[in-house]
Amino acid sequence: MSNYFSMEAFDYDDIQLVPNKGIIKSRKEADTSVKFGNRTFKIPVVPANMESVIDENLAVWLAENGYYYVMHRFEPETRIDFIKRMHEKGLFASISVGIKDDEYKFIDQLIKENVIPEYITIDVAHGHSIFVIKMIRYIKEKLPDSFLTAGNIATPEAVRELENAGADATKVGVGPGKACITKLKTGFGTGGWQLAALRMCSKAASKPMIADGGIRHNGDIAKSVRFGATMVMIGSMLAGHEESPGNIIKIDGKTYKQYWGSASEVQKGAYRNVEGKQMLVPYRGSIKDTLHEMQEDLQSSISYAGGKDLNAIKLVDYVIVKNTIMDGDY
Repeated sequence: MSNYFSMEAFDYDDIQLVPNKGIIKSRKEADTSVKFGNRTFKIPVVPANMESVIDENLAVWLAENGYYYVMHRFEPETRIDFIKRMHEKGLFASISVGIKDDEYKFIDQLIKENVIPEYITIDVAHGHSIFVIKMIRYIKEKLPDSFLTAGNIATPEAVRELENAGADATKVGVGPGKACITKLKTGFGTGGWQLAALRMCSKAASKPMIADGGIRHNGDIAKSVRFGATMVMIGSMLAGHEESPGNIIKIDGKTYKQYWGSASEVQKGAYRNVEGKQMLVPYRGSIKDTLHEMQEDLQSSISYAGGKDLNAIKLVDYVIVKNTIMDGDY
């Protein structure tokens, strides 16, 4: 048994990063780019692979403009054609798979048709599983050139096992998302201590990690990088845009868009093993503006970290404030 009870449990709101002496004249000089797989992307941010966050049109725009994306797996019959269409446009293909028997047939079909996606994400709620490990081994044997991310997980043991099975990256976060109610329904998860889970997992990781869930503010991206994330997956903050899926709804003169969890009744089409919910998020305009703001804030983070690129953030000190700092107190 691991002594998790002795670990400091904290989340994003409990942490403040400590500034270092600045070495750049303008924050615009700060480089926010990150290498993930064989490609370099503008920022270490990826929209959640949820049907309420990303669709093919948005995937195309992200790929064209230097952002990483992961297409959801909820229309499995369209994935091969999706890969083909992305390649026809000269863009990289990044897809999600599950662990059901049909997914093995899908991998075989990719090989048969010589349709090879550059990125594959095994998208399972409980990623520390013998069936996920089996799928990792199968994919890496059949498609060794595809960059494979596996998750979602919460412990160092899970990181080690998935990496040893052949995963090129792991995805950390069990139920911390805004539309997720895993901790309420099951008693399990990283809701409330997602950042501490990331810190704990980073000590075991030898490959990239994606921090998935719990991001509420742009500063949380920098905090994720500080505690070991190469990429940060964001759901609710990247939903509700002009380019996002979901219906626009007006209530009392205010405009909203639908947002729902991957384990919600809306997604499943039935009320069974529900660990997610549907909600409305404010309409936010174009996602271009939000991503640009995230980049600018991350450049400021790099400046405060006393460096020129993301590596500087990984080295800063931090304090645990346990939500004692209120707006205006600093």
